[in-house]
Amino acid sequence: MDQPLNLQPQFSIESAADIAREHFGRDGEVSSLPSERDQNFKITAADGQAFVLKIANPQTPPSLIELENAAIQIAFAISSFESPQLIRTLANSTTTTVRDPGGHDCLVRMISFLSGNPLAQEAQLAPSKSFLLGQSLAELDVGLTNLNQHSAAKREFLWDLRNAPAVIRKAISQGTDWFAVDDQNDAASKISLLKFFLAEFEKVESRIADLPCSVIHNDANDYNILVRDPNPLLKESSIALLDFGDLMWTTQINELAIAAAYLLLRDDWMGQIEAITSGYHDARPLSGNELSVLFPLMTMRLCQSVCIANAQRKSKPENEYLGVTEEPAWSALKRLRDENFSDWQLKLTAACFGSQADETKQQDNSGRVVNPIHYKRNELIGPSLSLSYETPLHIVRGKGQYLFDPADGTYLDCVNNVCHVGHCHPKVVAAIEQQASLLNTNTRYLHENLIQYAERLTALLPEQLQVCYFVNSGSEANDLALRMAKACNSGTETVVIDHAYHGHTSALIDLSPYKFKRSGGQGKPEHVHLLSMPDGYRGDHRREHVDWIERYVGEARDTIQSAAQTGRGINAFFAESWLGCGGQVPLPPGYLAPLYDTVRAAGGVCVADEVQVGFGRLGEHFWGFEFQNVVPDIVTMGKPIGNGHPLAAVVTTRKVADAFNNGMEYFNTFGGNPVSCAVGLAVLDVIESEQLQRHALDVGKQILRGLNDLQSEFECLGDVRGSGLFLGIELVDDPAKRTPNAELAKRVVESMKDRRILLSTDGPDENVIKFKPPLVFSAGDAERLVLTLREVLQKL
Repeated sequence: MDQPLNLQPQFSIESAADIAREHFGRDGEVSSLPSERDQNFKITAADGQAFVLKIANPQTPPSLIELENAAIQIAFAISSFESPQLIRTLANSTTTTVRDPGGHDCLVRMISFLSGNPLAQEAQLAPSKSFLLGQSLAELDVGLTNLNQHSAAKREFLWDLRNAPAVIRKAISQGTDWFAVDDQNDAASKISLLKFFLAEFEKVESRIADLPCSVIHNDANDYNILVRDPNPLLKESSIALLDFGDLMWTTQINELAIAAAYLLLRDDWMGQIEAITSGYHDARPLSGNELSVLFPLMTMRLCQSVCIANAQRKSKPENEYLGVTEEPAWSALKRLRDENFSDWQLKLTAACFGSQADETKQQDNSGRVVNPIHYKRNELIGPSLSLSYETPLHIVRGKGQYLFDPADGTYLDCVNNVCHVGHCHPKVVAAIEQQASLLNTNTRYLHENLIQYAERLTALLPEQLQVCYFVNSGSEANDLALRMAKACNSGTETVVIDHAYHGHTSALIDLSPYKFKRSGGQGKPEHVHLLSMPDGYRGDHRREHVDWIERYVGEARDTIQSAAQTGRGINAFFAESWLGCGGQVPLPPGYLAPLYDTVRAAGGVCVADEVQVGFGRLGEHFWGFEFQNVVPDIVTMGKPIGNGHPLAAVVTTRKVADAFNNGMEYFNTFGGNPVSCAVGLAVLDVIESEQLQRHALDVGKQILRGLNDLQSEFECLGDVRGSGLFLGIELVDDPAKRTPNAELAKRVVESMKDRRILLSTDGPDENVIKFKPPLVFSAGDAERLVLTLREVLQKL
């Protein structure tokens, strides 16, 4: 990474004048401009026009000059700011070659000179200009993606922000004698600062590798940014960008981090940082991971800068330009040490995503916030279809883990377990488009997609589960499973766990105490037998009792055996592998195996409802029933299977399938159609290629750690539970009595929504806040979630 500077060109002013005249036909007054590696001269013509003659370091590869020229032309086409224009030689070329006094060939270019005050010298800076700067840099980065395949872009470069940790560690290892200061105490203080910011960065460093990379300008420092007075006649921008010499392919967020780092040197830095970040996000939306590393990257840039400047001043003490920002950077680092990095993550996220309270809303005569679509919905759509939140959201698009309103307000989606691999995943969208353009029909014709998907799906299940039926929803899957169970035996009795929800058909409402025990329900049907929800926190038997699991199992066995002794026989035992509507409650270890044995001994079949938790959501296992070391007779799937496309499945044993094949044809008009199967295949591809099951496990552990930390701070957090990205926190009034606090849970959800984070409640008492986001939910999103939740709990 160390780069020699001993070959910097050494042309005189007179020689520069000759080069400008002979090669570019430009005469004028010549003055020297500062440069780290090259040599630059300003040429001012008699008519006032000015140009910069750029003589490259002879070590600079011609391909890099070509890359810079291409970037300059891209920048010049962006209207939001000014950038230099390439001046062609008399031979109509963008470059020419001259020999320096040392006998080295140097490439020479000329560009237009842009006037204005360097940002570093602007005492007053309106945040609107920082917003414009961020916006302009983002537009430039979008344009520079066209150069990502250029041979010179991927180079080793000391000023690559990815090298900052190595540069800082090397400086620290040199000890106090290495720093160019007289006072050893001052040197020790500087080393302490470097260690502090390096430690803060190391907390998020693992996220960097997964961030997008591209060609960036890489040096939007406060001397390369000019603040200009706009000229309405010439339509000049108020921001100009200079010096493309550090151009390279690197982590894309480094562009914003570098520009913002130099704004940290200003007295009014706080507002400027938020403004430049929101401006950049406006033109190139930032992800949760990018926002979570942004502030640490800013401080790393300042640390990298002071370390390199110190080394350069020691080797070239006569070049004042090399250390122009060193002392201001040290001063900023001393001040920034007192800043809370977590607070800044929230501030920058809020700057980009805003809050719902910022939006302009309509009000009715009573002062309530309304939406015309809401009125129309009330007129045209059945009133039993509910809406989320006190003020319903109008959502028009989604991407990954984010949802967007008509004003492009961005919401972090923490509850949509349907869009399993992310809203509008491009591979899933492409699969729909491609297959829909060819064929979509029913399963009465042979088609490869049906067979390929069935093979892929059964390969993920125990070998006994080998026969597939495809339907359109989880409800339809469970309804079909019930029909299959009845075909296997003559039993009429069905066993379910209390507070379960298995679907919305008439038959399944009867099997869903979450529905029939609540408002509008008709109560438990005679043929349905309830097992107590094995909740170790607020249930009848709690985790603090050594034999709590055995008690639940014993009572459940008694209920099953009692049902079997009615003389009507048991047809099925339906159990969610993890209890969703029950409040994100995990089944106790070893709970299902003895119950499966008891049900089968009574002639019934065992159905695992994986509609909410299947397909890797739980992290440790692909299917929820695997936590219990059991093999169901039937597995039902829905929601995540199609990433929002209406697809669901029933997979069963050959024995059950043969019993169901009783002479009555089973036909489903849309189930298993070629488009749906293509979607299912795409979802499996994405889960595998993006390692989303492992990702869910890792990010889920991070969230759990954060929630457990909050639990130690706030007594209202009675229980924290879950696995992978299927988590719940139970809010209570009294930690000792564990009385549910549904009102607080509702207020937390509404307050989080106002901060553009979407959550919801569940559980028998609606006091459990649930987390089940798309599996692309990032570590940065997780950090934002926990930080914002802490902020909300502190206020409530």
